Amino acid sequence: MTVLPSAVGIAGTGSHLPHEPIGVETYLAAGLELSPMDNGPLLRPPQWRHHVKPGDRAAELIERAALPMFERLGVDPAAEVDLLLTNVLLPDDLFTGCGADTADRLGITPESIIDLHNGGCASFPYMLKIAAGLMAAHGARGALIANVQNTAGQIFAQPGNRFKQHSVVAGDGCGVAYLTADASSRLLGVRTRNTPATARDVGMATEDGRHYWESGSGVLDVQFDAAKTKETLDLGNRIVPELVRELAQEHGFAVEDIDVLITNQPNRIFLRNWRTALGIPPERHLDTYDLYGNLYGAAAPVTLHRALTDGRIEPGDLVVTAGFAHAGDFAAAAALRF
Repeated sequence: MTVLPSAVGIAGTGSHLPHEPIGVETYLAAGLELSPMDNGPLLRPPQWRHHVKPGDRAAELIERAALPMFERLGVDPAAEVDLLLTNVLLPDDLFTGCGADTADRLGITPESIIDLHNGGCASFPYMLKIAAGLMAAHGARGALIANVQNTAGQIFAQPGNRFKQHSVVAGDGCGVAYLTADASSRLLGVRTRNTPATARDVGMATEDGRHYWESGSGVLDVQFDAAKTKETLDLGNRIVPELVRELAQEHGFAVEDIDVLITNQPNRIFLRNWRTALGIPPERHLDTYDLYGNLYGAAAPVTLHRALTDGRIEPGDLVVTAGFAHAGDFAAAAALRF
């Protein structure tokens, strides 16, 4: 169990979706062919998604999500942000990450900058846990956490990948949250689980079998181990409801008490199966899949920001955010009282 400061919570959220939305009709006009199954209600590609363009940097997306948030809150980030955590699916710079670039763009000099490269689709609740723990240990005034998904426009939109099933469903975007020790919301707790044996079941791959850093021909893609498809799907279906139940038991609330459930948004099948397993009606499990596609790790903070902006979260609501990453090697769930 994570020991958290008595009142640490989310003081504000923000998001940025790059460029104009791209409709599924654009793909169909360009030659995407949908089978009857692909065109069914559960497997049909999302109606809309956004793509980054060449030259768009992760730090720029964070800047565009964070600065309006700080302005709304009346917060001077240079004076109040002591801790910066980022998770970027495709780092622009392999050695330095994007944290320092982000801090420079925001005009901040945090005591700690952490570029968290694991956690994937479950990295938002994981970063809540890490930020809260560091704030408890070191008394940081404020923490900025940021998720960036940027593979749709850079990897999945390439000619060799564009019409693959996982490419068609992906979108790009950024979500951020600002944590303080006196926020009106409160982080109740976070539950995480590592399943290391599945870590090699997904990764970067090329048709000629080279490493991503080796010279050669053939587009870089993300591929799952086809021989373990059933195991991956079974684990994905099971692990999110399990983590939510464990979180509820650990922190003294019932699953039925959850007012709003926010998960990562991989596809309609997982969304349906998770809420069915937990007995949560669709109107309480927020779904942004048709608006943004699969945003990977950014899905949770982007969906949370939209929910707060649209008034979907009321004072006193119990909000749980949860997800699983990659082929299931990591999963996390967090509970907040707004």
